[in-house]
Amino acid sequence: MKTIYATAAAVMVATTAHGGGIDRSGQGISTLFEPGELVEFTFGYVSPDVTGTVGGGAVSSGDVASSYGLFSFGYKRALNEKLDLAVILDQPFGANIDYSDADAPYPFINSTATLKSEAISAYARYHFSDRFSVHGGIRLQHMSGTVSVPVFGNYTLDADSDLGIGYSLGVAYEIPDIALRAALTYNSEIAHDVDATEFGAISSSFELTTPESVNLDFQTGIAKDTLLMASVRWVAWDGFAIDPPNFPLRPLVSYSDDRFSYTLGVGRRFNEHWSGSVTLGYEPMVGGISSNLSPTDGYKSIAVGAAYTQGNMKISGGLRYIEIGDATTSTIGADFSDNSGWAAGLKVSYTF
Repeated sequence: MKTIYATAAAVMVATTAHGGGIDRSGQGISTLFEPGELVEFTFGYVSPDVTGTVGGGAVSSGDVASSYGLFSFGYKRALNEKLDLAVILDQPFGANIDYSDADAPYPFINSTATLKSEAISAYARYHFSDRFSVHGGIRLQHMSGTVSVPVFGNYTLDADSDLGIGYSLGVAYEIPDIALRAALTYNSEIAHDVDATEFGAISSSFELTTPESVNLDFQTGIAKDTLLMASVRWVAWDGFAIDPPNFPLRPLVSYSDDRFSYTLGVGRRFNEHWSGSVTLGYEPMVGGISSNLSPTDGYKSIAVGAAYTQGNMKISGGLRYIEIGDATTSTIGADFSDNSGWAAGLKVSYTF
C-alpha cells in the first residue's frame, strides 16, 4: 500500500499551486515515513489560466498566471530500528504574475511579479514503539524576487536573495498491519531580511516572513489492496505582507485570512507492478479583496495517477485539474472568475 501512497504524492506535487497566498509545495515530509533507505526525485508542471476584466467586462487582463515547473528531492535513511533521518529539497513558495497580454487601458498592463524560493530541510524521526514516533527538523529557506508596476510611476523592485532559518516538529501514530498512519507536523514561520532596489536606484530594506503552518496527514487501509488518504493543511496567512517602503500604495501584497486546504483520495493496487489513485482537493474561498498580484481565492481539484514498480524502482505520476476560485482585486475592482488550470507530476524513487 505504500506504493499507492507514493502515487498520490506524485500526482499532488503541485497540490497548493493555487492555494492560499503564495503556497506551492505544501511542505510535505512523506519521504521521512518511507521504509529503509531511498532516494527520490519529483517533477511538476503547472499551467494555470487566470483572467479578469474591468469596466463591466470591456477590458481584459489577459492570462496573468504564467506556467511554471516544480522540483523536489528526498533522501531517507534508517540508522537503526529507532532513528530515521531524511533530507528534503523543495520550492515551498512562489509567484509568477504577468499582465503583458492585458488590453489597453487595463490599469495594471505590463505589470509583472516573480517570487522564487528553495528550501532544504533535515529531519529526524524517533520511534518509541512500532506505533508512536516523534519527528522534527531544521529548514534553510532561500528567497528572491522582482516586481514591475508601471502604473505607479514605473515602480520596480529587485529583491536580493536572502537565507532564513526555521524548524518543524511533529508526532505520528501508526498501525502497520492496516497501513494506518496519522502524522501531525508544525512548520515555523521564517523571517527574511530583504535588501532591495526600488525604482531602479533607491536602496531599501524590509522584512518578509513566510507563515507558520500545520499539516495533518492520514492514511489507512479500507480493504485488501485499497488505501484511503486524507490531509488537512492550515497556513497562517493572516497578517502576511510584502511591504517594500517606497511602493506608492503600501503594502505591495498582503493577506488578511488564514487558509485551510483539504485532500481526500483512494488508492488501489491492481497487481505487483501497477497501482492507481484518485484524489480530490479543496480550499474554501474566504471572500473579500485580493491583491492584483495574487488574483485568486480558493480552489477545487481532481487528480488521477498511476504507479509502476519494478524491483527497487518506482515510477509514479499523473494529472490534476484545478478549478480556481473567483476573486475581486484591490484598487481597481477587477473581476477574476471562471478560471482553471492543470498540473502534471512525476516521481522516480529508488530503494536500497
